[in-house]
Amino acid sequence: MLLNCDMGESYGPWEKGADAAVMPLIDWANIACGGHAGDPDTMARTLTLAAEHGVKAGAHPGYPDRRNFGRLKLDWPLDSLVLEVQAQIGALQAVATALGTPLHHVKPHGALYLAMMANDGLLKRLAEGVVAVDGSLAFVLQATPDRERHAALLEHTGLELVFEAFADRGYAADGRLRSRSIEGAVLTDPDAVAAHVKRLLEGFVETPEGPLGVTAETVCVHGDNPAAREALLRIRELIPRPA
Repeated sequence: MLLNCDMGESYGPWEKGADAAVMPLIDWANIACGGHAGDPDTMARTLTLAAEHGVKAGAHPGYPDRRNFGRLKLDWPLDSLVLEVQAQIGALQAVATALGTPLHHVKPHGALYLAMMANDGLLKRLAEGVVAVDGSLAFVLQATPDRERHAALLEHTGLELVFEAFADRGYAADGRLRSRSIEGAVLTDPDAVAAHVKRLLEGFVETPEGPLGVTAETVCVHGDNPAAREALLRIRELIPRPA
């Protein structure tokens, strides 16, 4: 299982996350594209850091809402939302091209990601929007009990689909993430994160209603989690980095 992390979420003088400390421990970096966070300088710095450590770089577009860090669902016309996501991917792609660093994947951020996983129409349109920008990019979505149905829904796009689980988030009984407003929904204890990942490697997660099967190719640790580096060190004991 590969490790991915949401990164590049600083903006101007405001710093968020510990990208330099985390980058050597991961396989894929999901880099903010200027919507919920990030700016050209931060994009360039994060892309360069990823290249130095042999980490595959991907776009992490979200609702253009810095005030709420992209974690509040916005009521936007669908066509406009798809264009916004395409513009964010294009912004990171332009910086990556200037640096000679290819992009590998796209993973939507925050409330947009949650909305996508709850709405087949939105999921389909976002995937089609990615194809229109660059069909060679992999598309990351959450591994839920609907995995096979989601794969069938997006088969026509021809995208490489990568299903992910979350190392530092609690799960609801339907396989989706528990709201951050619920106590215990965000795991900040490295021991708890490691135990959660160990269960993922065995093919399940714990939910309020008992174990739930989950099949994923990659696991995410959020870069803004204060325990991110320590948690990743623990996870690497369970999942050595590929040679």
